[in-house]
Amino acid sequence: MRTYFPKKGDVEPRWFVIDAEGQVLGRMSTIIANILSGKAKPTYTPFLDTGDHVIVINAEKVVLSGKKETDKIYHSHSLYPGGLKSKQARFVRAEKPEAMIEEAVWGMLPKNKLGRKMLKKLKVYRGANHPHQAQKPEPVNVAA
Repeated sequence: MRTYFPKKGDVEPRWFVIDAEGQVLGRMSTIIANILSGKAKPTYTPFLDTGDHVIVINAEKVVLSGKKETDKIYHSHSLYPGGLKSKQARFVRAEKPEAMIEEAVWGMLPKNKLGRKMLKKLKVYRGANHPHQAQKPEPVNVAA
C-alpha cells in the first residue's frame, strides 16, 4: 500500500472569517495558525501548503490578557547601528492593530518559504468590513 500525498490541484482552499472582537489574542492566533497550515484537514501534509485563507475583522478590538497592554513590548530593528525601536502594545494597537495579530500568527508558523506562503493567506482588517465578499467566507466560532 502506498502513502497518499495530495497534489497541488487536489487541495481546494476555503475562506474563513473570524471576528476578533472580545477574543484573546494568543488563543485566537493559535486557531488562525492551525487553519492557515491546514492541520485540521485529513489531507494535512507538513511539507505542502494545504491550508485555507483566513480573514480577521475588528482587529482593534482584540483583547490582551493580564497586564500585557502596558507590559508587552513590540521590537523592530532597521538593521542600522542603534536602529532598535520599541513600542508598548497599547501604542501598536492605536497605530496599527493589524500588526499585533499578524505578528502573533507569524510566531506560530514555520520560519521558511512555506510559512511565508501561509502568512500571505491571512488578511487582517481594522473594521468590520472586508473586500472578500466574493469568496463567500464561512464564519469561524472562536470560543472565548
